[in-house]
Parts: sequence; structure tokens; C-alpha cells
Amino acid sequence: MKTLRLLYMAEVKLSVREMSSVIFGILLPVGLMGLMGMFADTQLELIRAFAAIATIGLVSTGIMSLPLSLSSYREKKVLKRYKVTPISPTHLLAAHVLHCFSLSILSMVLVFLVAWLGFGLEIIGSVWLFLGGYVFVMIAIHSIGMLVASLSPREKTTGAISSALFFPMFLLSGATIPLTILPEFMQTLAQIFPLTHGITILTEIATINEFNTVSFLILFVLTGICLIISVKTFKWE
Repeated sequence: MKTLRLLYMAEVKLSVREMSSVIFGILLPVGLMGLMGMFADTQLELIRAFAAIATIGLVSTGIMSLPLSLSSYREKKVLKRYKVTPISPTHLLAAHVLHCFSLSILSMVLVFLVAWLGFGLEIIGSVWLFLGGYVFVMIAIHSIGMLVASLSPREKTTGAISSALFFPMFLLSGATIPLTILPEFMQTLAQIFPLTHGITILTEIATINEFNTVSFLILFVLTGICLIISVKTFKWE
């Protein structure tokens, strides 16, 4: 447990030094919530904005930070070196995944505080169900990052794949631009993005206290496939 804690703290220090995960995972969603809160005319619009923006942190860590870091560790032989030490490379992977999860949750909490303290957000649905849904969506998105890290042979390739996944989801899934203002064909196209279904789940929980079964099943199956392939194909070096 002490080893995991020390590795986790090292990951935290590295992310602060590198700053991109902090900028995209925390500062951007917090600032965007402040902006969208000023334009929300009703409580329902504010809730929908919160549910969507709360996912920016997890997609930032899950699609960008997680696969890039794991690919970097592998390419620089970090994981290989850990094999000949008393510390298992699995501990390093666990510490990094835990760091990504905690950064995602911190981002969501800060976005909530901005919406609550700044604009009087009141979630209509169950808060506990929302938190459960958020954790489920977080695991689903991070499983995609694990898949990318497992299949990509080099760090540069990982960066290209992660960017190709991140920016369309970031812009077209409803996380930054509300789907309702997009053309109908783009709203249909957005259904191919896992994040769209994650936002649908969180929005319906927060507004009508219902769990969208279709979106849940899509993400559940996707998560299972990604994790199975990741475990079978992941290379330590």
C-alpha cells in the first residue's frame, strides 16, 4: 500500500509539472462551466450544461493522458526496468490509473461547485445515482484509453490516435457545444461517440432521475470489449 501511495504521489507531481492534464482536465471545464452558467436561462439548462461539462475532465485523462503516459513508459523502457526491481510494473500502472480517476473526479467536483455556488445548481435526480453513473462513464472512457495504449506501438502513434478520438468527442458529443444547436445530421453522427452516450446517461439521471438503458448497454459492451482486448494485447516493453 505504501508503494502504491508513493507512486501515486509521483504521478501527481509529474502531472502538475507537465500541466496539460491540469489545463484540459480541470481549468478548461471549470472555466467553461462559468461561461455556460452565465448563458443558462433555466435550471434545466444549467443542469444539462453541468452534466455535459463534468465529462470533459474524464475524457481528457482517459483518452489523452492515460494512453500517452503508458505508451511513454513502455517506449522509454520504464515498465521493463520495474520488472527487475521489488516494485511490480503493475503498481505503476495502478498508480497512474488511480491518478487519472482522481483527477477526473476532482474536475467534476470543481465544476459542480462552480455551478452550485455561482449559479444555484440544484440536481433534480438522485445525487448518488449521478455519482454512480459518473464512475461508470469514467471507467468506460478510460477503458478506451487502455485499448489505445495496448494496441499502439509507439508514443507518437498513440498521440495521433488519442487526438483523433479526443477532439471529435470533445467538440461533437455535447460536452462543449450543446447537441441541440447542431444540425440534425451531426446529432445523428454524434451517436457513434461513446462520450455522447455517457453524457446522455448523466443528463437523464440529473434531470429525470432515470438511467438510459440503451446508452448504458452500449457503454457496458464497449467497456468489456476494450478491457478484454487490452489485457490480452498489452505489452510491457
